[in-house]
Amino acid sequence: MRKILYFILLLSAFTTYTQTNSIKGKVTSNGEDLPYTNVYLKRSTLGTSSNENGFYLLKNIPNGKYTVVISSVGFKTKYIKINFSGNQHIVRNFSLPEDNSLEEIVISGTLKPVTKTNSPVPVEVYSKTFFQKNPTPSIFESLQNVNGVRPQLNCNVCNTGDIHINGLEGPYTFVLIDGMPLVSGLSTVYGLTGIPQALIERVEIVKGPASTLYGSEAVGGIINIITKKPSSAPLVSVDTYVSSWQEVNTDIGLKYKTGKTNALLGINYFNYQNPIDNNKDGFTDLTLQNRISIFNKFDFERKNNRVFTVAGRYVYEDRWGGEMNWTPEYRGSTEIYGESIYTSRWETFGTYQLPTDEKINFQFSANGHNQNSFYGNTSYQADQYIAFGQFTYDTTFGKNHDVLMGVAYRYTNYDDNTTATASDTENTPSITHLPGAFIQDEITLAPKSKLLLGARYDHNNIHGSVFSPRVNYKWNSNNNEDVLRVSIGNGFRVANVFTEDHAALTGNRNVVFEDELLPETSWNANINYVKKIVTNSNTIISLDGSVFYTHFSNKIIADYETDTSKIIYGNLDDGYAVSKGISLNTDFNFRNGLSIIAGATLMDVSTTEKGITERQLLTESFSGTWSISYKIKTIDLLLDYTGNIYGPMDLPLLGDKDPRSATSPWYSIQNIQATKKISNTFEVFGGIKNLLNFTPAANSILNSDNPFDVGVDTEANPELAFDPAYVYAGNQGVRMFLGLRYKIQ
Repeated sequence: MRKILYFILLLSAFTTYTQTNSIKGKVTSNGEDLPYTNVYLKRSTLGTSSNENGFYLLKNIPNGKYTVVISSVGFKTKYIKINFSGNQHIVRNFSLPEDNSLEEIVISGTLKPVTKTNSPVPVEVYSKTFFQKNPTPSIFESLQNVNGVRPQLNCNVCNTGDIHINGLEGPYTFVLIDGMPLVSGLSTVYGLTGIPQALIERVEIVKGPASTLYGSEAVGGIINIITKKPSSAPLVSVDTYVSSWQEVNTDIGLKYKTGKTNALLGINYFNYQNPIDNNKDGFTDLTLQNRISIFNKFDFERKNNRVFTVAGRYVYEDRWGGEMNWTPEYRGSTEIYGESIYTSRWETFGTYQLPTDEKINFQFSANGHNQNSFYGNTSYQADQYIAFGQFTYDTTFGKNHDVLMGVAYRYTNYDDNTTATASDTENTPSITHLPGAFIQDEITLAPKSKLLLGARYDHNNIHGSVFSPRVNYKWNSNNNEDVLRVSIGNGFRVANVFTEDHAALTGNRNVVFEDELLPETSWNANINYVKKIVTNSNTIISLDGSVFYTHFSNKIIADYETDTSKIIYGNLDDGYAVSKGISLNTDFNFRNGLSIIAGATLMDVSTTEKGITERQLLTESFSGTWSISYKIKTIDLLLDYTGNIYGPMDLPLLGDKDPRSATSPWYSIQNIQATKKISNTFEVFGGIKNLLNFTPAANSILNSDNPFDVGVDTEANPELAFDPAYVYAGNQGVRMFLGLRYKIQ
C-alpha cells in the first residue's frame, strides 16, 4: 500500500511539473497590426515579442498565477491576471491605445526592465525615428539634437571629439551597448562611431552620477545604445544617403538564423574623400574618412525562455585632416602638416542567464583598441585591452522589496608611447584591477510611491577603496499624469591615462602631469518633475523638468592658461568644482499630424580655487534643441525641422596678443528634411543641413600658415604658435543630402 502511495505522489508531482501552458493571440492598435510588442509574465523570466503581423506566442508556462504584461513604445501598457492550471492553451487578443513616451520600457536607471513611469531614476528615451529626423554618419553626431547633450569637437584638424552631458566633459560620460560598458577613455572618442544606426532600437540617457550601478566614469551620466532583437528585426534593412560634399554613408542590416539561433548582422560604411577649404585657411574643413564597421548579434534559444545573447563589433577607420596638399607619404614628416589616425577596434559583449530557478545573470564585455596616429610629426601609438564581467541576482523580499545584487570585475591594460606610461628608463604599461560589489533595494512604500536605496564598493589596485551610495524617491499620481523624482548620489572617476584630452596631441602644446592623478569624487542632487496634459482637443503635452547640482572634490583639471605651451593636468587640491542648472523638455503631439519636441538647459559649470571662481572652458551656459515634424497623411509625406542653439563659451587662447575672440558667439545649426513613403518597404528622404551656413571664424586655427612653428620662439611669443585646439563647432557649412531606406519584414 505504501509503495502505491509513493507511486501516486511521484506521478502527481511529475504530472504537475510537466503540465505546461501557453497563451497566444494578436496585438493591434486602432485596428492595425502592432508588431514587436513585448509580452511577458511579470516577475518571471518568460517573455516574447509579437511578429511583424502582430501575432505572439508565449509557451512552456508552468502552472501558477501570473500577471501578463503587454507593452510597446508609444502605447499604454496592459496588465491581465491569468491562473494557468492543467495544460491550458489560451487565445487572447489585445488592443493597445496610443500613449506618450511615459510608458516606454527602460533598463538603464536600475539595470532591470521597467516602464518609464515606474522608474525611480529619470531616464530619457530616444527612438530610432527621432534620429532619422536628421540622419548623420554616426550616433555621435546624432546626439546634437538631444537637450543637455553636446558632441564636442576637440580638434580642428582631426575632428575627433567626445560627448558632454550637462556641461561635463567626455571622460565623465559612460557609453554602453545593450547595457554592457565600452569602458575606456578611448571609447568616449571612438565608441560612438561606426555603430550601424539601422540596428539601433532606441537610446537611453541618464543624466547625473550612476556610479552605484556602473562604477567609475559614470559621473556625468550614461548613454545606453539598445540594438534591435534579432527575433523582431526586419529581414533586410538598408539606410543610405549621400551629401553634396560627397559624403557617403550606408547602413545594412540582415536577420538570419543558424539552427535555433537568431542572428542579426549589421554593416556601416562611411566614406568622405573630397578635401574642401571654404574658410581659406589652407586646411581641410572636414576630416577625410574611410570607415567600416561590422556588428553581429546572436540570440540563442534556451529552455524556459532564458536569456543568452552574444554580440561583437569590429571597427576600422582611416582618417586624416591637415593642409590641403597633404598625402600619406608625408605622414609623420615636417614638410606638410597632417593629422593621420588609423584605428582598429574590436568589442564583444553578452548576457547569459544561469539555468536556476532564481534570476541570476552573467554579463560580460571585452574590447581591444589599437591606435596608430601622427599629429604632424608627433607620434601617438596606443593599445588598450579591457575585460569586464559581472553577476547580478534579481529577487524579491516580501511584497515591498525588489532587490538587485551584483559583483563585478574590470581589468584594464593600457600602453602608449607617451609619458603617461613611460618612465625615464623603461616602458611601464598601466594595469588596473577593479573588483566591486553593489546592491539596490527598490522599496514600495505605497502603490504610487517608491524608494530606491543603493550602494557600491570598489577597490582599485592603485587608488584603493571607493564607496558610492545613492537614494532615489519617486511619487506619481493615480492617473500617472504627474511624476516626481528626487535623487541624491555619489559618483567617482579614476583618471584615464589617455591624456584626458585629445586636443593635447595636436599643435604645440605639451602634456604635463603635476603628480599622480587621484580619483575624483562628486555628490549630485537632482529633482525631476514630469507633467502630462491631455487637452479637450486630445492634444497630448508632456513637460519634463529637472534641477541638478553636482559638487566635485579632487576634480581633475586641464590647465591651458598657466603655461600656454602646455596642458597641465592635476587634481584640484585647494578648491572645488560645481555643475548646476535647470533643464526642461517638452513634447507636443497634435492629432493633425504635427508634433514638437523642444528642450532647453541653463547651466553654470565652474571651478573655485583659492577663492577665485572661473567658468569651465568650452562650456556653454545655455543650450536649446528642437524637432518639429508634420505628416501630410494624404500623400504620405513627413516634414522635419530640427536644430539647436548654443550660448557663448570661454575659449582657450595662447596669450594676451592672441587675435582670436576669447568667447564664442551665439550660434545655431538648423536642418530640414522631407521623407516620402513610396511603399511599406521603401522610402526616400532628402534635405538641407546647416541652413544658416554657420561656421566658426576663419582664424580658428591660429597661424595655420606655419604649422611646424619654423623660425618662431613660441615660449617668448606664444601667440605666434600654431594652435588647432581652439574649437567649439565644425567647419562644415550648408550642404544638401539625398537618401533612401529599404526594409523587408
